[in-house]
Formats: sequence, structure tokens, C-alpha cells
Amino acid sequence: MSLVQQLLLRALVAKFWDKPYTTRLTRWGTELHDRFLLGSFIKMDFDDVIDDLNEAGYAFDADWFAPHFEFRFPMVGAVHTAGIEMTVRSALEPWHVMGEEGSPGGTVRYVDSTVERLEVKVLGLNGNRHVVTVNGVPLPLQPTGRASEHVAAVRFRAWSQPSALHPTIGVDAPLTFDIVDTWSGRSMGGCRYHVAHPGGRNYSTFPVNAYEAESRRRARFFMTGHTPGRMLVGEAVRSLEFPFTLDLRRR
Repeated sequence: MSLVQQLLLRALVAKFWDKPYTTRLTRWGTELHDRFLLGSFIKMDFDDVIDDLNEAGYAFDADWFAPHFEFRFPMVGAVHTAGIEMTVRSALEPWHVMGEEGSPGGTVRYVDSTVERLEVKVLGLNGNRHVVTVNGVPLPLQPTGRASEHVAAVRFRAWSQPSALHPTIGVDAPLTFDIVDTWSGRSMGGCRYHVAHPGGRNYSTFPVNAYEAESRRRARFFMTGHTPGRMLVGEAVRSLEFPFTLDLRRR
């Protein structure tokens, strides 16, 4: 993984040395903290870079970087129901550094790690009939350009800690995902995700390798537990600044 990263950097330096980048730059604004924190859209942008290098004469294969994306955006779980596939993966979430606080050993600055973000990708969705909800709130799904495929992010308060932004906002976990059929007003299926041990226990040790970390993550995902009974779901409310993300703290 390190070697292919160095090879990519060398190729980019050589390409720009031979032909400088003169295209007009784009001001992305809040999209950097919205769309480009999701693995699907980062992969689309990265594929454009690989295609550009290949056109310049540097032979690269996007599959070389599959381990990087799998490592940075690990699979949480997937569920299939009525021809619809819903995949949940981890997404990027910047953490804020808090102000200086006094402690017995001196001065410290805590990091607010209470907020997490997940990417929800749905394939086979009928936009006129189906709605995906998280804890009963509709997701603002965005099309990816592939037929019947949509992606959205859910940002939520995972746990509480003494030093954090907005300490009065409660915890949103566990997250219950539902694929709602608006014609019948019922959930067709779904899943549930816990950010910690489902039984309330605390892991006393760090995972020894990636396999143990994956097993812990899979143990916190259940392909059952969707909302029973009738569900009345309204239209998804899209944020003006973050249209790709549902922030459960604002609901």
C-alpha cells in the first residue's frame, strides 16, 4: 500500500512537471465537508485522477488502490430486501479540537470525538415509492449517476464525553435503518447499528489486527430490528449547506 502511494505521487509530480495544471480551480465550499467525506464520491474523483494519468502515459489501475478505500471506508454491513440492496459504510468525520482546560498534570486540549458519520448506499430504489429512514427521519438520498443507485450520509452523536461541543444534545445511537414502502406505509426491511458493544459491555483491549476489528464491527450490526407497524414518512429535508448529509443532531 505504501509503495503504490509513492508511485502515485511520483507520477503526479512527473505529470505536472511536464504539463503544469492550468485549469481554473473550483471553489467547493461546504461540499468538502459534505460530499467529499463520502467514500463513493471520493472514489469517483479518484477514478478521474487515474484516467487523467493514463491519458498522460502513466499506466495505473484503479484496482491497485482498492485496499486503501476498504481500509479507510470499512464495511459496516449490508441488507437485501425486495430487490433493494442497502450498504452501510464508515465515512470521514472531522473532529474539533476543544479549548485549553486545566488538569492535574497541566493544560490539556480534548478532541470532540462524539460525532460520527456513516455512508448509506442504496441500489434498486424506486424514488417515487421507497424512502430510507434513520431513526424515523428520511435520508436526503442523492443519485450517483448509476440507475436506481443513491447515496447519503448520516451524521450523529455516537456517545457523550465530559468535554464536547453541544453537551446538552443526546446520543442518537443505536441507529435503526428502514426501507419504507410509502404505498403501503410499512417498513419492508432494515437493519440496526450499534456504535459500541450491543450488550453494554466495554472492550478492555484494542483489536490485535484488522480481522478482529472487522469482527467487532460486524458484531455491532444486525440485519434485523427494523421498525414494525405502520410508518408515516414525510419528505426528506435537505440542508442548504450540507445537502448530502442528514445530521440527526438537528432533527
